[in-house]
Amino acid sequence: MRRTARRRAAAGLVALLSLLLPTAVPASAAPRSGEIVLDGATSAEGIAAGEGRTFYAGELTTGDIFRGDLRQSTATRFIHAPEGRAAAGMKADPCHNLLFVAGATTGKAFVYNTDTGEPVADFDLAKGFINDVTLTSEGAWFTNSAAAELYFLPVGEDGELGTVKTLKLSGPAADLTPDFNLNGIAATEDGKTLIVAHTANGALYTVNPKNGKSAAIKGVSVPDVDGILVHGDDVWAVQNFLNQIARIDLSGDLSSGVVEGTIKSDSFNVPTTVALFGNTLAAVNAQFNQPPSPFEVVLVPARK
Repeated sequence: MRRTARRRAAAGLVALLSLLLPTAVPASAAPRSGEIVLDGATSAEGIAAGEGRTFYAGELTTGDIFRGDLRQSTATRFIHAPEGRAAAGMKADPCHNLLFVAGATTGKAFVYNTDTGEPVADFDLAKGFINDVTLTSEGAWFTNSAAAELYFLPVGEDGELGTVKTLKLSGPAADLTPDFNLNGIAATEDGKTLIVAHTANGALYTVNPKNGKSAAIKGVSVPDVDGILVHGDDVWAVQNFLNQIARIDLSGDLSSGVVEGTIKSDSFNVPTTVALFGNTLAAVNAQFNQPPSPFEVVLVPARK
């Protein structure tokens, strides 16, 4: 039963992605206040905070990576990915000058050097949709929206990359539907607990990275949840087709949470992932099911 569900989910995700993506983008225009255009992008999905005010944003369908500066409100194409790649969620590791990228329908994880833009390595994870990634002091964790499992890529003290390990999940986070399942992922500061977003269930779950056991974060309902971000007791959950970001206050034991505020912007156009810069959130618009227009990063206050 579970194998059948996974095959159906993977097939449905590939078909859904082809329907969601715009097909063309006109010439870029000057950004409105609080927006940074990804000049020349034909799709978008992931964003990551780099060193200082630097950010990275990915072109979903080609795997190319843009590098931008929040102070200068600019972004340019930085990495021309080899053919056949894709870029969904991503996270930067400034200590080792590495960028970790979830490879969407490729089933892969990609790693780039943020100094040179050169590919460092790629890893076969699993069939399905490798959707997002988070970093701990020990390595990178990836989600698959078509499977009840996570993938761990160890990263050594000097940035050396290890062998990928698969973590099978149990409990509510392991629920599979024909729609997108596991999506965004984040880690607590000590790395002892992972938090995952489940799009189909509109829920957040904690995951024990040692044994894969999961539990629901009670009191939190986040329909259309996509990427998530954790900082201290705060979780920001991007609700893509609702064009909003929920800010959630977690209990000390992570068992429950309260939605403290909802961040909205007239500039949101199906935001998918978000990065934090002090008191500012940078969200990338994916524009799924929207008329093609320049793709951009939208800056909003982290608290409202």
